[in-house]
Amino acid sequence: MKRICHQCQTEMILDCKVSIEGDISGIKISQKGKGIFNKVSAKTKAAVCPACGNVGFYIEEFKEFKQN
Repeated sequence: MKRICHQCQTEMILDCKVSIEGDISGIKISQKGKGIFNKVSAKTKAAVCPACGNVGFYIEEFKEFKQN
């Protein structure tokens, strides 16, 4: 999926790794659902604008998340 920068409307570079210094796992997004085993999670990725440096976070498994 193509992502466009909200600041300058340039196509962003996708699939950049997100990590926290001192932690190799990066940032994980999760949602607890109803029931014991009904939990979804996804690793966060980043898109970077090569023109202005704006960064946007996204997950590829967004369809697995549901509104409560």
